[in-house]
Amino acid sequence: MSHTLFISDLHLSEEQTHITQLFLSFSRNTAPQADALYILGDLFEYWAGDDDRSTPFHQQIIGAIRTVSQQGTAVFIMHGNRDFLMDRQLAQDSLATLLPDPTLIDLYGTPTLLTHGDAMCTDDVQYQAFRKQVRDTAWRNNFLAQPLIQRKAQIEQLRKMSEEQKQTKSNDIMDVNLTAVADLFRSQHYPRMIHGHTHRQKHHRHEVDGKTCERWVLGDWHETGNMLRCDAAGCGFQTIM
Repeated sequence: MSHTLFISDLHLSEEQTHITQLFLSFSRNTAPQADALYILGDLFEYWAGDDDRSTPFHQQIIGAIRTVSQQGTAVFIMHGNRDFLMDRQLAQDSLATLLPDPTLIDLYGTPTLLTHGDAMCTDDVQYQAFRKQVRDTAWRNNFLAQPLIQRKAQIEQLRKMSEEQKQTKSNDIMDVNLTAVADLFRSQHYPRMIHGHTHRQKHHRHEVDGKTCERWVLGDWHETGNMLRCDAAGCGFQTIM
């Protein structure tokens, strides 16, 4: 049956060999059967810039995505909070399309809004300030002008700080804010929504302005993989092992 797949928050890195092998298996055996594959952010644990794409590990992942595309599955990639520096060269090498966040698509006749999800975590004021800073064009240009090894060192420091800060934040603060969710539904005329980021895989229903809206939250690939499979009849989660 004609269908589309959605994944996010794989956080691929050389250290996480099990998850890498899961993704490579998924790319060989599952993704090529779909009309389209959407990767909604945090494909990589971090991305220091497209000039880092030539490492053997990155070439392996890019090659797997390119092969999926060459077999006829349209591949779309959205930035996450870890890999927001992915750019045109990565997309070209992998034969994928980079999507703005958010993006509204027609999914088998149902308007469906795609987003990474971190912009809706408005209770985390500290993170939102950081998010605004690193998505500024001037900041991005200044950062990418630095040598790659220096960028990687800074990213490692930021990752360490992020992990330390998480220890002092409540789970509620790191989840989406329901007012922000309702505002996003409202701004796009109440579509279905699919997002990642929070790692809290679940199907939610929301009443917004008297309209019932559904929100699908993708899970992370920490120990097993997972995907959302959608077709003309609807959507459902599946585990990738």
